[in-house]
Amino acid sequence: MLDIDEMGRDEIAKVLMRVGYGHLGFNYEGKPYVMPMHYYLDDSGRDPHIYLFTTEGMKTQAIDRNSEVCLQVEEVFDDPLHWRSVIVSGTAKQLKDREEIERVREIVKQHNPTLSPAINRTWTDAWGRAQVVTIYQIEPSEMTGRTTDGVSSRQLIG
Repeated sequence: MLDIDEMGRDEIAKVLMRVGYGHLGFNYEGKPYVMPMHYYLDDSGRDPHIYLFTTEGMKTQAIDRNSEVCLQVEEVFDDPLHWRSVIVSGTAKQLKDREEIERVREIVKQHNPTLSPAINRTWTDAWGRAQVVTIYQIEPSEMTGRTTDGVSSRQLIG
């Protein structure tokens, strides 16, 4: 039987900082919808915030209608029996204040420069539509983590 243990807050934060990629769940036209998404965790303040960088479209319209979201992040190790999974539930709000947007861009550029092309460039697709970059901040209401790669609960009992 697979032994699954809970992760503590520090371990959850380490996974979120290390991975940077997950699956965002949100409500789209009354149905659950999940989409791959890059993110950045800012854990420097009292309360952690997760920033999503995307272009305007279906998911931004859906999130603007219903801001409750869920981000699932996982690490799978040598085989499917060894993994860590984190789920962050919270409220997403689009950043509108120019100073706040620039502050977040600078933080991300310093800590995760691989996100910079999505932050810095606006381009036009084949139909002539501009792809407007949008930044959302998730304020977590709950962060949970599970692992098969930690101390076994069976080892603690025996």
